[in-house]
Amino acid sequence: MAIRLYRAYTPSTRNRTVSTFSEITRAKPEKSLLRSSHSPKGRNNRGVITVKNRGGGHKQRFRLIDFKRKLRGISAKVAAVEYDPNRNARIALLHYTNGIKRYILHPRSLQVGTYVSSGYNAPLEIGNALPLSQLPLGTAIHNIEVTPGRGGQLVRAAGTSAQLIAKDGAYVTLKMPSSEIRQIHASCFATIGQVGNIDACNITLGKAGRNRWLGRKPHVRGVVKNPVDHPHGGGEGRSPIGRTRPVTPSGKPALGVKTRKKNKYSNSYIIRRRK
Repeated sequence: MAIRLYRAYTPSTRNRTVSTFSEITRAKPEKSLLRSSHSPKGRNNRGVITVKNRGGGHKQRFRLIDFKRKLRGISAKVAAVEYDPNRNARIALLHYTNGIKRYILHPRSLQVGTYVSSGYNAPLEIGNALPLSQLPLGTAIHNIEVTPGRGGQLVRAAGTSAQLIAKDGAYVTLKMPSSEIRQIHASCFATIGQVGNIDACNITLGKAGRNRWLGRKPHVRGVVKNPVDHPHGGGEGRSPIGRTRPVTPSGKPALGVKTRKKNKYSNSYIIRRRK
């Protein structure tokens, strides 16, 4: 993937960058793998706003991604690489030899026309899904299961990959993209390779309108609001927040306060915390 730069014709194009979409080979998605998608706009089931600054955005349809790779022992041909509006990674359309079609996350350097597979005896090639126990040390992987059979939940963002660094009995040790080192059960499946679209983190929106296209509304600082709207609000002119530490709109500590549960079930599997 490459990034396209703009000349500063207008203030919005001065720092704007977009993807060249050079790796995409098909414009229209597979109809059988599409579902309608309705954004909740930050509301819960009662219509109460639980996530602020969400709403609007372009209409999207959801692509069904095969995170489980359950069709094991059957090879599939990579038919196309497509754009997915629901994620920053690209997706690859697979045509299985038995006629079934599936979407997977597109690994870096996986070319159209190559064959991929999943299972205990799958070859050690990019795009193939195997149990962690079958992978050699040092392998770069993505789409990693946390619970066997549930499907990949970790390392799915564009340009990310984890590294298998140790094996010990029923568990393997992984170094995550966040630098966290943790253990995963050896029977969990993972896909070989790094997620594609590695330059997604280098894209600059350039103007507020592109944020609105993505369904993100303007964010107003709490210190400029009224006391009825935010704990930081009020005061004459430019005033400090008036508290010992920054807080959220609901009054909970923010900015640097750890929010992870102290007794979370997976704490015992984390060897070294992320930085």
